[in-house]
Amino acid sequence: MNRPERIRARPQEIPSQPRRLPRAARKSLRQVFAAPAVIAVISLIGLVSALTGDGLRNIVSWAALGVPVVIAIRAWSRRG
Repeated sequence: MNRPERIRARPQEIPSQPRRLPRAARKSLRQVFAAPAVIAVISLIGLVSALTGDGLRNIVSWAALGVPVVIAIRAWSRRG
């Protein structure tokens, strides 16, 4: 019987050092965490205002707690 020839995979080149992003693509720690920090502060304002009063504070809490929801919906809609 004839045996089929085996196809040998070529070994992929493994770089000795990890590939680095170009300088323009790198972000500082402040740039990475700026948006999540702002969202956290807005959420905290919404939670505190909801717990401390009625009337205008309820409106502020609804608006502040709606911001992360709106941001999440916009992000998910852009991905899909």
